[in-house]
Amino acid sequence: MNKLERLERTVASTLQEVAPVRIGGRINQVAPNFYRVVGLSSFVCLGDTVVLETKDKPQHGEIIRLDEEEAIVKPFDRQTAVGIGTRIYRVGGLTIHPDASWKGRVVNALGQPVDDRGPIPPGTRAVPLDRDPPPPLKRARVTTPVRTGVRVVDLFTPLCIGQRVGIFAGSGVGKSTLLAMFARSGDFDTVVVGLVGERSREVREFIEDALGEAIGKSVVVVSTGDESPMMRRLAPKTAMTIAEHFRDRGDSVLLIIDSATRFAHASRDVAMAAGEPPVARGYTPSVFSELPRLLERAGPGVNGGGAITGVFSVLVDGDDHNDPVADSIRGILDGHIVLSRSIADAGRYPAVDVLASISRLAQHAWTADQRELVMRLKGLIARYEDTRDLRLMGGYQPGNDPQLDYACQIVPRIYEALRQGGRDKIASDPFDALARALSADASPAES
Repeated sequence: MNKLERLERTVASTLQEVAPVRIGGRINQVAPNFYRVVGLSSFVCLGDTVVLETKDKPQHGEIIRLDEEEAIVKPFDRQTAVGIGTRIYRVGGLTIHPDASWKGRVVNALGQPVDDRGPIPPGTRAVPLDRDPPPPLKRARVTTPVRTGVRVVDLFTPLCIGQRVGIFAGSGVGKSTLLAMFARSGDFDTVVVGLVGERSREVREFIEDALGEAIGKSVVVVSTGDESPMMRRLAPKTAMTIAEHFRDRGDSVLLIIDSATRFAHASRDVAMAAGEPPVARGYTPSVFSELPRLLERAGPGVNGGGAITGVFSVLVDGDDHNDPVADSIRGILDGHIVLSRSIADAGRYPAVDVLASISRLAQHAWTADQRELVMRLKGLIARYEDTRDLRLMGGYQPGNDPQLDYACQIVPRIYEALRQGGRDKIASDPFDALARALSADASPAES
């Protein structure tokens, strides 16, 4: 595409969005996190975007509450140079123009490039950031297994193309490393990564170290922790919209959102600024309606189309897995992978607790023999972990319980076989790799 064609597409898309008449109002109250506007209430809807004319540059905000006389606007920028009487104009619903050429690029929550590689060409169609998922009866079935390259996941919680899974973990237990291992999987056409509320220093590390060569088929949406709640709330929606664009093209898309909890925190901040009362540990009711609206957009498309395999990290506050947000997300997704601090403290990574983790679509990924093997291995692991305190106190005597004897013999070997670094070679068949690692441990006690 030459420069003239690119300019033509840009002008055409702009003309579709810019109204011939500007509808405006003025600010009559400024607070640290929002401002009130008069003169707009009759012309805007909740979720509409507005633009302010400031001295430095135009600044955008979103209508988060309306009454007969006033509208409450929450800005996208951290700092807004506004005052009483500042003019503000309606823009309409927020849209982006995703395109296949966005692969390899890093954008912010508004779809603007932040990688110092120049402008990105807009697509031919404006796509709203708030969309409905495909109709439930027209969505394809989720039945095709996919290899992630993470042995513990492919063995005990296998995934299918179009599945949505959560990674539940406290801080510092290897969540980001596990997500990076997912991102390098070769079984997906496109990878879309949404870094929500991340530390600024970790963004470049994730792109250069975690993605590496996979950046060529990836689109990264970044909203760091120092950005406004509006940008952190918007970033997962932008990543989801980009993933939907590639899904509609027929691609198998891997969508990684890190993290869904920070999206919930940002949604709570916005709702409280709109005057919504908290109901559960400080979270407002709208948070628990925003989460399914976002997460349900991932998954398979219509029959014959592409699919979005969603991996959503969930930061468990204080290692409390019954946190309201974690509990709500767990009920929406098609499985959950739990990372344990005690396993991480023992230096065993990925720190996946195989007994607490589950994939609701594993039956499509296992054969009958594989399912039987996994259930037997989990039984041995459960027996081994249940008797840990007894063994530490010296109450275990070998020879009295053949099954426990076998568990004590084989489970440490299983744990060692599941140990995997972020750059380790990926096994094409995790069951074969496990069989080779345990080949010396065959015992009649297994039966």
